[in-house]
Amino acid sequence: MAEMTVNELYCKGCGLCVDACPKHIIAFAGHLNSQGYYPAVCTDQSACTACTLCYVTCPDGAITITK
Repeated sequence: MAEMTVNELYCKGCGLCVDACPKHIIAFAGHLNSQGYYPAVCTDQSACTACTLCYVTCPDGAITITK
C-alpha cells in the first residue's frame, strides 16, 4: 500500500499538490503549522496510488511517497 506524507515544517500551503492529485485525496489540514500555514494532508491513504504527482509539484520538498 502506498502512503503520502507531508512534512508540516516545510509545507507552505500553496495547494499545488491539492490540484495535482488525480484521486482528489489531498486537502488542507484544519490547523496551522509552526510557520503559520495550513499544511496539506492526505485524507484517504488507502486510495493513494503513489503516482507521485503531488511529490513532483511540491516546490518545497515537503512530500514523501512510500510504497
